[in-house]
Amino acid sequence: MGANNSKPEAQTSQHIFTGESPVRFSQNLIDSLQNSAETDSTRAKALELHIQARVAEELERLQTRESQMLQELSEKVSSAEQSKPAAEISEAAQSAGDKLRDLGRDSVQKEIAELRQRLEGRRKLEDLDKDVEHAKEDVVKCLRINDRRPLDCYKEVSTFKTQVARLEKGFVDRVIG
Repeated sequence: MGANNSKPEAQTSQHIFTGESPVRFSQNLIDSLQNSAETDSTRAKALELHIQARVAEELERLQTRESQMLQELSEKVSSAEQSKPAAEISEAAQSAGDKLRDLGRDSVQKEIAELRQRLEGRRKLEDLDKDVEHAKEDVVKCLRINDRRPLDCYKEVSTFKTQVARLEKGFVDRVIG
């Protein structure tokens, strides 16, 4: 157990493997590698240019297809309009004009009045207790004054929490009791 040191040696041992037969490359391969001007950066640039060319081809193909589809659709629409009688087109225009007139100022005002009546007819929640309302206003005022330092309002927040807890307790007592 104590035979080996707990710290690694300063020199790291290297393992070198030697093959039984030497590896030989042909002189033509060595010359072509040494004479080649291609580097990692030039290969990356060539690859990037190839990718850009492919993307450009694909975009051109998609644009051609979309323009053909647009042309076909416009032909269908024009042929459908030519097949409709003029009377049907004028009736459709008149009904669209009637709809626009229905959206006039008076009708909008009438709808607003109806919505207000419905809103007033809904069941209202109880008004807040004056103590809770006062504590809420104190918290809002403190936070506006200390907008960069909201932790300075801990007293107002704790007062508000106690008032809300009191209100909740009263609600629970009414519901259960």
